[in-house]
Formats: sequence, structure tokens, C-alpha cells
Amino acid sequence: QVQLVESGGGLVQAGGSLRLSCAASGRTLSSYRMAWFRQAPGKERQFVATISGSGIDTYYADSVKGRFTISRDNGKNTVYLQMNSLKPEDTAVYYCAADFSPWRPVVPTMGDQYHSWGQGTQVTVSS
Repeated sequence: QVQLVESGGGLVQAGGSLRLSCAASGRTLSSYRMAWFRQAPGKERQFVATISGSGIDTYYADSVKGRFTISRDNGKNTVYLQMNSLKPEDTAVYYCAADFSPWRPVVPTMGDQYHSWGQGTQVTVSS
């Protein structure tokens, strides 16, 4: 079993930056794809970004492309989401997730393709 713990959320003004972290325990994550999702009040969970186990391949939702960067430090068993040029519409609870499947034909962007989730961290962007 793996435990994922997000941190780094908070309140920031529009145009500002935040860096989220997702620390894992119980399992080494270097073999697994990781992702960030978010959920705003009254809205469905939304894919944000994903990164391969090696960290070489990344994929982003169009809404965050060019502003957010996903990265990982497998030595620290931690995944990051650097968020720049934040907008009020980025306000949501952000969750990290792990995909334990050995291989997928396409990049997984659906929540049900991920097997383990953190508890979430709130990001609020004021206008």
C-alpha cells in the first residue's frame, strides 16, 4: 500500500506562483506514472498533468499548458507541480495520484486509471 501526501497549497493572488509537493511512502514510485488532478467546488474532477516513471515524458491539460510544470525526484519519492501565472479559475483542491499499471497504450488522463490518491491540498487564487 502506498500513502500519498500533498502539501504546498495556499492562497495566492492572480499571476502568482505555488509549488505543490506529493510525498509517497510505503512503495517506491520510480516505476510508476504519477499525475495531478484538481476539483473545484461543484465541478467534476479534472486532469491537470502526468509524468512517466522516469520523468522523461510529461503531458498537460490544455488549460494549464505553458503555466504548470510537473516533475519528480525519484530519490526523494516525491512529485511536484510548479504552478505559475495562476488564475482564479485554477482554484481547486489538488490531488496527486499513482498509476500502478505496467503499461498503457495511451497516456492516462482519467481518474479511474489511477490506483492511489492523496488527501488533497487547497489552492485558492484571488483576483
